[in-house]
Amino acid sequence: MLPTLAPQNMTEAMEYSKILATSNMVPAGYKGKPQDILVAIGWGYEVGLQPMQALQNIAVINGKPSVYGDAALALVKADSRCAGVKEWIEGEGDDMTAHCLVKRRYNEDMEETVATFSVLDAKQARLWGKQGPWQQYPKRMLAMRARGFAIRDAFPDAMKGMITAEEAQDYPTAPRDVTPKANPLDNIKPPVEAVQEAPAPIEVEPIEEAIEIQEPERDELGLPPLPNEDAMVVLLHDKTRYKDTFETIEQSSLALIHLVKLYVKNTHNLKGEEMPVRDRMTMIKAVRDNNRIVIEHMNKEHAKEFGDLYIRALKTLGAQLAD
Repeated sequence: MLPTLAPQNMTEAMEYSKILATSNMVPAGYKGKPQDILVAIGWGYEVGLQPMQALQNIAVINGKPSVYGDAALALVKADSRCAGVKEWIEGEGDDMTAHCLVKRRYNEDMEETVATFSVLDAKQARLWGKQGPWQQYPKRMLAMRARGFAIRDAFPDAMKGMITAEEAQDYPTAPRDVTPKANPLDNIKPPVEAVQEAPAPIEVEPIEEAIEIQEPERDELGLPPLPNEDAMVVLLHDKTRYKDTFETIEQSSLALIHLVKLYVKNTHNLKGEEMPVRDRMTMIKAVRDNNRIVIEHMNKEHAKEFGDLYIRALKTLGAQLAD
């Protein structure tokens, strides 16, 4: 007696598949495809087919393994629980209907499964008159459909979920979806701050001419003493004075607003040294803290303008720092 040629482990199965893939004796669909041969052999073991039987009777159609109808019938009849299979066709022409009766034993009980497939069913599935076997062998195709349904319903455990190749060939090939899959991270809503509109660019406008004049001593001008004189002094980040003491709170308010704009715009100090973005942000905060008296004496319009400018300035520099 000849020893079996069936591989005994995965390594042997892979080598076996490579050899068969180069042979002219395997079906054309398996030539040069050792990976498909390996899968077919694996499915053969599942349903009880030897390797060579599997290659002859298992077909991969639309990416799924299927078994030819005659092999499916042989597998079921070989099962000890099968008590018989009967097939017949009733009617003629458009009234034809194929029937398949499968009997299965359950201990002392007997279960009968009947499946049918008619010309009307074939028309509804757009198979009747279809080019190929449906035109050449219409009765045979009706019978194969009824057989496939009955066998799968009666012996799902024996078929392991496989359908008949004749049925698989009739299914339309699903179009391949080449649309890139959405990144699940895109569905995560960003933090509230991330969705806020980008701060409007800050434009440095020249302040009132009164701020630009070199302030003479008030005594020379014969002006009366100023109330709340601390509110007329604008300090830089290092607490040195910005220009001189201003004549009115309005002038000191405008000077402070202008000063914040300069810290945003100017990237170098008076010595020509570059000022890092983080340092400029720290300076703006220091200017606010050093001039709280001026801010407290601002009118509502200037106070709102300074508050909005301060927030936009930090956001603008913060965005530059992030880049």
